[in-house]
Amino acid sequence: MGLNERRKIKELQDATFPGRVKEIEEICGKAIPYNVDWDSLADDAAGLNFIDNLSCHRLNMALRVICQDEMGKEAVREGLKSIKLKNVKDKSAKKITFENGVLEMHCAYALGTDGMFPDGEIRELLVKKL
Repeated sequence: MGLNERRKIKELQDATFPGRVKEIEEICGKAIPYNVDWDSLADDAAGLNFIDNLSCHRLNMALRVICQDEMGKEAVREGLKSIKLKNVKDKSAKKITFENGVLEMHCAYALGTDGMFPDGEIRELLVKKL
């Protein structure tokens, strides 16, 4: 891992992810933490640049729709406990699961929109299991 990757990880850890957790709290009334597999991103500068837009932004868009009323907000507060993100190298390794309160997304961040799950798909999975 080079200096640029270390700088980007520090920025994500210190500013980006705390800001996204705060947004989730504004959307549903509860801060829900992110757990990022930083080792999976250590040698992937492009993936580090895309992780926020491809996972955090998409999730928040999905949550905004789910939390349009008090019933949705309550379901998210009670059902979503944490969010796990992992970078994968190939889009064939992508997966998304929501089990036991943990939303887990494995995305090929370096591939941009080809390596992500759209907010509609994230929303459908959450709504089905909340």
